[in-house]
Amino acid sequence: MDRKLRVGIVGLSADRGWAAMAHIPALRASSGVFELAGVANTTLASAQAASAAFGIPHAFENAAALAASPDIDVVVVTVKVPHHRQVVTTALQAGKSVYCEWPLGNGLEETIALAELAHEKKALAVVGTQAIASPEVQFLRKLVTDGEIGDVLSSTYVGSGISWGGDILQGDAYAMDDRNGATLLSVIGGHAIAAIQAVLGDIDEIGAVLSQRRQTVLAIETGDTVQMKTPDHVMANALLRSGAPLSLELRGGVPRGTKLLWEINGSKGDLRVTARNEYVPCVNISPLRVEFGRKGEEGYTELAIPDPFPIDAEEAVAARNVAGIYRLMGHDLLHGTRTAPSFDHARALHDVLGAIEKSNESGKRVKVR
Repeated sequence: MDRKLRVGIVGLSADRGWAAMAHIPALRASSGVFELAGVANTTLASAQAASAAFGIPHAFENAAALAASPDIDVVVVTVKVPHHRQVVTTALQAGKSVYCEWPLGNGLEETIALAELAHEKKALAVVGTQAIASPEVQFLRKLVTDGEIGDVLSSTYVGSGISWGGDILQGDAYAMDDRNGATLLSVIGGHAIAAIQAVLGDIDEIGAVLSQRRQTVLAIETGDTVQMKTPDHVMANALLRSGAPLSLELRGGVPRGTKLLWEINGSKGDLRVTARNEYVPCVNISPLRVEFGRKGEEGYTELAIPDPFPIDAEEAVAARNVAGIYRLMGHDLLHGTRTAPSFDHARALHDVLGAIEKSNESGKRVKVR
């Protein structure tokens, strides 16, 4: 292809939000392959404001108009989760390639439908589980695959939710109701499990308890009270298909103590992973500190992480791994490969989340499909 791939974003605010923080700088850092060509929001005025703010040529009155445009090759979906199915379906029906933010659907049923539609349309359909593109996660995977730590004996993962704590941003209020599909389990848990499985292999069976300790939270900007209608704590114990046990704990909010700690214990040594950015201590966003302790030696040594594709995204920490997904997607579109995380990958992740929910409801361990 001689020209660049033209991207249209659905759900880009002129002044805030994930698309502005992550996708815009990621696309600008990927300008050798992609170019920003269009934006659509719930109103034409909002699309025009985003178009002006980011210098995007075309503003569309809705997602359908953007998807139908011959000036768009790739539709990027960054709207809230309850609207994913409609927007993604519209884009796939229009014959476009799609990059949809995680979670793909509001639950497993929607995700299955979207994965099946992507197959029917033979479309390149990518989901934004960007931890998979993290240089540190890829480095960890190589260490484990190459046997540097020996046989994996066990792993423990403790993570934080940013939202689902005592105070939230007003824009996250919708995520306090689990009917909207953007929960501590689906968002933070989904990204964590994507990283864990990328490094250690798939989860085979799992037992879990979901707890809700907070009844209300406060919106930071307004001080308004928001009703909490979703778990703010996840505790799970699992067996990987390798036979190694996994302990997983997710806590709503950003705790004072440990914010992210991922340990992988091996027969030859142990790995310890923590977040370099304590304001967003999430495996899919923060650069990670990776330390190794060799069997028979005391303590840990920090490892240098190779980053073959460093990006120039100024201070936009959220853009680094999103740019990694765009790099994979661009390669797939140009060379006919399938390296970026697909809708089938999203379906498999939703299977794990579904098993966690079933275990919590039944009080029994559940086999992942």
